[in-house]
Amino acid sequence: MILVTGGLGFIGSHTVVSLQEKGHEVLIVDDLSNATIEVLDGIEAASGTRPKLEVLNLQDSVGVAEIFQAYNITGIIHFAAAKAVGESVQKPIAYYQNNLGSLLNLLAEIEKSHKPIPFIFSSSCTVYGEAETLPITERAPIQPAMSPYGNTKQVGEEILADTVNALEGFRVISLRYFNPIGAHASNAIGELPLGKPQNLVPFITQTAAGLYPKLTVFGNDYPTADGTNVRDYIHVVDLAEAHVVALERITSNETSEAYEVFNLGTGKGSSVLEVIQSFERVSGLKLTYEIGDRRAGDVVAAYADTKKANEVLGWKTQRSLDEAIASAWAWEKKVRGL
Repeated sequence: MILVTGGLGFIGSHTVVSLQEKGHEVLIVDDLSNATIEVLDGIEAASGTRPKLEVLNLQDSVGVAEIFQAYNITGIIHFAAAKAVGESVQKPIAYYQNNLGSLLNLLAEIEKSHKPIPFIFSSSCTVYGEAETLPITERAPIQPAMSPYGNTKQVGEEILADTVNALEGFRVISLRYFNPIGAHASNAIGELPLGKPQNLVPFITQTAAGLYPKLTVFGNDYPTADGTNVRDYIHVVDLAEAHVVALERITSNETSEAYEVFNLGTGKGSSVLEVIQSFERVSGLKLTYEIGDRRAGDVVAAYADTKKANEVLGWKTQRSLDEAIASAWAWEKKVRGL
């Protein structure tokens, strides 16, 4: 049984589908703080299988212990975390409690079980901060975090590295992903944040769907080609498939070290304005947007060097920016009944 925490979330739900397509039995633990129970129906529609679900906040150590007692967990993919950069600047204590507390409770149960359960950690390119060179390799220095969210990922990786050293046989892969976007080809699941979107693409699609009068571009005075932030936008299905590959790498004893790190991205940076242009290209619509002030915690540019993931992990992206944007728009139209 593979435990997927945060499995009703955007990346988590797509990963559950990919796991089930490969024949894995999945248990989702989710507290529904940024997802709805209806996602479970979408997962079943996309994969043909309905995973088990336990509704639980992983800060509840007693509840986490009960999960480990009730199920034979043979692998963990840990997504559950609050993830909005801007919100984390406003609510640092809540972010540290949630993101680190949940991780520590999981690791405490692994320690008690005396079983080296394979562990895949949902990390982020935010650990690199404002990178000194681009594209970013896994050897890039870990810079001071630009936000409390980013710091929870840095500290989370440190906790895992320390735990690997302490628990015999325990193996971890941290996947540092860049910017996941898009939706499953079945149109059964996609990105559906509760409240106002914190990420660019759902803000674009929701604006185009009429939920907002216009999109705000946070700054156009950055030292980039068009003045807007540059990111590496990766299709969420490509990202989901990488988690399955990583899990199977540990379970088949292919890891070269007890703690491994891989960047997950396309290797290509796209600016905010280029993403808007991609949307206009695939949708045939003109998007209304305005230039606003810079947003706290945002780095100028970040895109991945994917050589290690391609060669060592044996994974590479298959889907383009336009394909990802088109799938996100198809999903948005379905959700809004357009």
